[in-house]
This record gives sequence, structure tokens and C-alpha cells, in this order.
Amino acid sequence: MVTALFKVVLMGDGSVGKTSLRRTYMGEGFRANYMITIGADFAVKKMKLEGGHDVSIQIWDLAGQEHFKSVRATFYKGAQGALAVYSTVERGSFDNLMSWVDECWTNAGKKIPIVLIANKTDLRDQFKDNPVMAQTIVTTEEGQQLAASIASQGVVTSFLETSAKTGQNVEASFLELAIKILEAGGLA
Repeated sequence: MVTALFKVVLMGDGSVGKTSLRRTYMGEGFRANYMITIGADFAVKKMKLEGGHDVSIQIWDLAGQEHFKSVRATFYKGAQGALAVYSTVERGSFDNLMSWVDECWTNAGKKIPIVLIANKTDLRDQFKDNPVMAQTIVTTEEGQQLAASIASQGVVTSFLETSAKTGQNVEASFLELAIKILEAGGLA
């Protein structure tokens, strides 16, 4: 059987955990220290989907800082799906997410499937007890509403909450995106 190759992008503001998600998914382990991605980072992993589909996911981990915006445009070309990541404890990253989705669709040249990722769920409980920090928390319901809004535009969309630190739903996120790409005709 032929292995399909799916190009996917990991996008979202800097420090939301995109690289940590990729590293955890690739089995490289979680690192608490943060080093910015410059331009983009790249990885490939094979998976077998139900129905006997062999898929290689080519992951483009895009730099989240604004000054890399012009460089990022090139990396969206040919993408078949995207993981749009925000931090559950950084409201600004959630507020910026539709700009990322629009940037993706503009540069990819079409509305590709999106899996909306609410990352850093492990920190949410720590933040809720601090009155100042609690104001930055993004609820599960808000994430679900944003995913529904994206889906209402006729785009194959899912929503998952993850923790790159604990591994919660990391594998499931990439699997979900591969399934969504298949649903959108990714093998056609």
C-alpha cells in the first residue's frame, strides 16, 4: 500500500507550546525551558489509520513571533491541515487565533482542516486560585465555541485540550488531524 504524505502546520502565538507538542508527539520528551523557533522547524512521523491507511505526517512547526510573519508565508504552501494552538492560560493567544487561521488559509490558498488545540491544561488549575492569573484563563466552552465558529465556515474542524507536559491528548491531536484531512479528501 502507498503511504500518503500529509503536510501539516503547527501555528499559534509564541510560547503556547507548539514545539513542546511536536517534541512530545515525536517521543523526544517535554522540556520546561523555552527556546523560540526561528522561521520553522520540521519533523516527519508515520502512522497507521483505521481502514489500513498508512500516513506520514510532515509537521511544520511555525515561529509564533510577529517578526517571523513574512518568513512563515512560504511554509503554508501545500499544507493539507493545521493544528491551531493557544494556551489555556494566555488569553491573548486565544484572542489572536483567528488571525492565525486567516493567515494559514490565505497562504495555503484554501480553507484546510483545522484542529483547534487548547494547550497547557496542566497549568489551568494552578492559575484559577490566583485572582490576577485567573483572568487570563480560557475556558473549555470558549474553545468549543471558537471551533464551532470555524466549522460554521464550512471547514472540517475539531477541538481538543492538551498538555505537552503530561502528554494529555498529544497523540490524539495529530491522529485527529490526519483523520480530518482524510475526511476532507486528503487521499484524493
